[in-house]
Amino acid sequence: MRQMNPVQRLRRSSRVTRTAARIFVGYRWRGWRDRKEPGEEARRRLAEHHRHSAEEIFRTATELRGLLIKVGQLIGARADIFPEEYVEVLSRLHDTVPPQPFPVVRQAIEGELRRPIAEVFAELSDVPIASASLAQVHRGRLHDGREVAVKVQYPDIEEIVHVDLQNMRMLGALGNRVLRDFDFSPIIEELTANIPLELDFINEGRNAERTARNFAGQDDIIVPKIYWEYTTRKLLVMEFVEGIKVTDFARLDAAGISRQEVARLVSEKYVRQIFAHGFFHADPHPGNLFIQPGPKLVIVDFGLAKQLEPAFLRGFVRLLTALMAQDKAGLAQAFRDLGFKTKRQDDAVFDALGEALITRLSRNGEFNRDRALLMEFQERMMRILRENPVVRVPGEFLYIGRVMGLLGGLGAQLGSEVNVLDVLGAELPPAVSAAQ
Repeated sequence: MRQMNPVQRLRRSSRVTRTAARIFVGYRWRGWRDRKEPGEEARRRLAEHHRHSAEEIFRTATELRGLLIKVGQLIGARADIFPEEYVEVLSRLHDTVPPQPFPVVRQAIEGELRRPIAEVFAELSDVPIASASLAQVHRGRLHDGREVAVKVQYPDIEEIVHVDLQNMRMLGALGNRVLRDFDFSPIIEELTANIPLELDFINEGRNAERTARNFAGQDDIIVPKIYWEYTTRKLLVMEFVEGIKVTDFARLDAAGISRQEVARLVSEKYVRQIFAHGFFHADPHPGNLFIQPGPKLVIVDFGLAKQLEPAFLRGFVRLLTALMAQDKAGLAQAFRDLGFKTKRQDDAVFDALGEALITRLSRNGEFNRDRALLMEFQERMMRILRENPVVRVPGEFLYIGRVMGLLGGLGAQLGSEVNVLDVLGAELPPAVSAAQ
């Protein structure tokens, strides 16, 4: 693995800093200017700056790659939070990251196989079917006729990720000093522990097989098979499975697949992973989810998966049970038991958060149809947190929040009217017994 020299590290950090500074200063300038002349023209200029900022993030991410791609993917999947300009621009990062040249890919594949490509593959396309933050995927065919997807890790990506994590630890420490009302440590700790696992394709293959076993006998979910004889830590060869990208609405509609059925299917499968299995695919952005008629859900890319310890799962089930029963005392205790801490020892913030969460989950369809209503809800949440900031959030909760957030963004794009509380209610009883 080639090491970055100090100059390269500095250039990488300074490029990210410049991008963030330009975007931040631009918003401050427009906020100051437009307060004097609000109206349609101000809204037009704000939308223009949204798009300009999103394009700036896109350019920086595609140039530097690494974890910056993942940040862009996350923003591009959150139609429930970010302006449509950000979603439109950064959703391109889900599967259209500029790929590495095929000669580089060929060398990497043959280095892992320790033999020429022709000895393993009867065919291997030199044009990738997907390229993302850590690897790209090519379609191929083995000599026995099996159609495969070949995922190959980018050269030098380990060093890039290492540098990005160092930068994030530095920024997290700075954030803790500047924003004293929040502790960024759990986020940084989780990233440091889990991101390197995404670079181990053996781990990814095991995660995929575990998920497939958990859903054994259910024909409405598909996890591609792993071909271990050709898989290494940096090369993953798996079954090629056809499917329509979950946000390719034109193809879904042409195939006669109901968007509402898709939204319910995705919600049910992820709630079941979390609460019934205690093990879940933690990266459900649109580039990793595909749909077949039925509908059937195809999930790929299991580099980021999370195991929930039984004690945490029991506590989380108690929290949701208290939420659904509107048990304020039980809710506050469940938050505390899970490891949440607030700046001031006042349970009122837990009551307010619980009420807000109930509102968000039960009115999911309304929020997906009415963006102004969603923005009003989010402002309410911010007011609650400003009054008594939550300074400690357990790492497991962050990943569940990530999944629920990504699914919320997907639901907004699908126009989902699924009541998430109904889906949760169907899964809580088996979750309780599984967690005992």
